[in-house]
Amino acid sequence: MSEQDVLYEVDNGIATVTINRPAKYNALNTAVVGTLREMMKKAEDDDSVRVVILTGTGEKAFAAGADIAEFKDKDSKTVRPLAQNGQEFCKYMESMSKPVIAAINGFALGGGCEIAMACDIRYASANALLGQPEINLGIIPGFGGTVRLPRLVGLGKAKELVYTGDNLKVEEALRIGLVDKVFDSVEALREGTAALAKKLAGKPGIAIKLAKQSLNHAWNLPLGKNLDFEVDVFCQTFATEDKEIGVDAFLSKSKDKPKFKHK
Repeated sequence: MSEQDVLYEVDNGIATVTINRPAKYNALNTAVVGTLREMMKKAEDDDSVRVVILTGTGEKAFAAGADIAEFKDKDSKTVRPLAQNGQEFCKYMESMSKPVIAAINGFALGGGCEIAMACDIRYASANALLGQPEINLGIIPGFGGTVRLPRLVGLGKAKELVYTGDNLKVEEALRIGLVDKVFDSVEALREGTAALAKKLAGKPGIAIKLAKQSLNHAWNLPLGKNLDFEVDVFCQTFATEDKEIGVDAFLSKSKDKPKFKHK
């Protein structure tokens, strides 16, 4: 794989990771997914990075799914590393301390939809198309789609989408909660995503990290344990400099936004 199949840049605390295979509608093969994981770790380890944007090159596709050519000679044993590779990447994004925003600039199908669902927030352009069409190949989602989809859109709707393999226009994806906001064009999407990333980059980094942990726990633990965890991380924020900065700015009625130190 060319290193240019995944692009990485940082500007003003915002890392942008771009799947760059436009000739293949930014399809995901094993090498691309591995490089995406490396780029996410690079962003996570960079203290100057506060927010990550994940997107695709061009105006047609975020990621049109797995590269089906990799499926040709796979059997039930040899395909396992491929699925595990995709799942590990998605779990890594969820576990990152920094918000990851999906800028869905077109098709987000199969594995593309699955990696978008693993992001914290999903913004989409008006030409976006989302779905899990794996059933039409005689298989099912393997990057976590049968787990995350029902949690986002409800069990019944998830079953309908997985069983039929039908794709969703972006208006329907917005209605059921699969995407969070829709923009009229890819250009407007990129502007809107950049504005959100800039806004989040100005928030206190430790509080964002702990909020993400608490929200993610709500997906996985019983209510009582979730509430206990929330108390724990809530208390941790009171040990930060950012808490003092934010509270002091509020109480002094300062007209200037607090300048958080992410400490």
